[in-house]
Amino acid sequence: MDKIVILDFGSQYTQLIARRIREYQVYCEIWPYHLKECDLNSSDIKGIILSGSPYSVADPRAPQLEEMILKSNKPLLGICYGLHLLVKTLGGKVVQSQTREYGKALLTILEKRGIFEGFGNEMVCWMSHGDSVKEIPPQFQCIARTETCDYAAIVDDQRRIWGIQFHPEVSHTPLGKEILSNFIFNVCGCSSDWTAESIIKQQIQWLRNTTQKEKVICALSGGVDSVTAAVLTYRAIGDQLSCIFVNNGLMRKGEPEHVLRNMEALLGKGRVIAVDAKDRFLNELQGVVDPEQKRKIIGRVFIEVFEEEARNLGDATCLLQGTTYPDVIESISVCGPSVKIKSHHNVGGLPELMHLRVIEPLRFLFKDEVRQLALELGIPDEIVWRQPFPGPGLAVRIIGEVTENRLEILRDMDYIIYQELKNSPIFKKLWQSFGVLVPVRSVGIMGDERTYKYVGVLRAVMSEDGMTADWAKISYETLDIIARRVVNKVAGIGRMVFDITSKPPATIEWE
Repeated sequence: MDKIVILDFGSQYTQLIARRIREYQVYCEIWPYHLKECDLNSSDIKGIILSGSPYSVADPRAPQLEEMILKSNKPLLGICYGLHLLVKTLGGKVVQSQTREYGKALLTILEKRGIFEGFGNEMVCWMSHGDSVKEIPPQFQCIARTETCDYAAIVDDQRRIWGIQFHPEVSHTPLGKEILSNFIFNVCGCSSDWTAESIIKQQIQWLRNTTQKEKVICALSGGVDSVTAAVLTYRAIGDQLSCIFVNNGLMRKGEPEHVLRNMEALLGKGRVIAVDAKDRFLNELQGVVDPEQKRKIIGRVFIEVFEEEARNLGDATCLLQGTTYPDVIESISVCGPSVKIKSHHNVGGLPELMHLRVIEPLRFLFKDEVRQLALELGIPDEIVWRQPFPGPGLAVRIIGEVTENRLEILRDMDYIIYQELKNSPIFKKLWQSFGVLVPVRSVGIMGDERTYKYVGVLRAVMSEDGMTADWAKISYETLDIIARRVVNKVAGIGRMVFDITSKPPATIEWE
């Protein structure tokens, strides 16, 4: 299978590059920039992309370009910092600008070939850089510029090295996907063979090789990720798999019953073991307010429960999780110096000492790829298009201590939000929509009497993969209905507010 390798120098956009490439059904992997034992000479690697970075090339701590990258003789595309590294390493000159260039710019294309094949004379692009190319290395040619950037795109035709100052992976560069397409197909000669069918075939073989004859338990939540992992693994190893559904007391109204009905219909009776651990989780969370501590406690208790169930089954040795790429990206810096955002309970929140070996067949898939797999596996639309729900559940939607009373308030609020948005035209466009309970009380008046109740938050966002998100433009009428119903029907809520912060700078969840 043809492959593009992205070398990560710490950009938060690195994963977006990967997603854009995979949209063209070309497989790609993100590798650390500091290559040690990586084989870039492999015949399946058709090209290499150098990501952006928060560093300046003038910084003595800045990541450097390993010699083996240039010796690989693979087509190269340097983006922003990747361009600066190429220029500096190959004999050009990069200078630090007095001011950072950030925002849209009009690109004038001087040579309509290679990555600009089929383009017009101009295009809009997105700039985000502090360094600038002052002199290009020998054998390079400038093929695009802007009013303030003399070397916005350069190329060395003989060595097949391309460099661009702007970011083609972001939506603010409308033709950016076409630039990446030209690189992977016209320059690198890739084939489109990364499909749902091929992923399923590949992962079934991987699961069989990984598990051998071992018994596996699946951490089943009922969301599309864990259900897809369960159905895929059951297809691979059959009765070696047992699914464990843990009711941690942190789920939405009616959700445990709904999940068990769905899984019985998918896998048959007796294939899902239901464990009631509500009291256990709530006792462990008593008095805890720090969000990272919450996630780690929940991760630890989940593992304890799964290990107990594994012992009850006799000889289960593996834990199957529906971990996806965004979980990994935000939790740990696995592919370079990028910043840790928060610990997901199933990644950074896992305890260091475990008796079960974790297997994650979806670990390097984005949400849209998981959904494609789910549809190919015959999983019902109701599950496929279910809004993502965090593993720690409502615990990360209650700011401060998690109590049974606060959970009931949030469940009732969240249920009303779901009901009203489901009847709204915007519902199918939403990535996530939910309520958040904050530890703030506000004065109000009801029935000529003073009230002093909690503030509830409505959070609703639109996104393609969860890596970035924009707040949903819900109609005033719908917002009014939600606020009135919540305040009138939910005991404990006296005021509703609407979160209109995008990701970044915020995250989708509040904790």
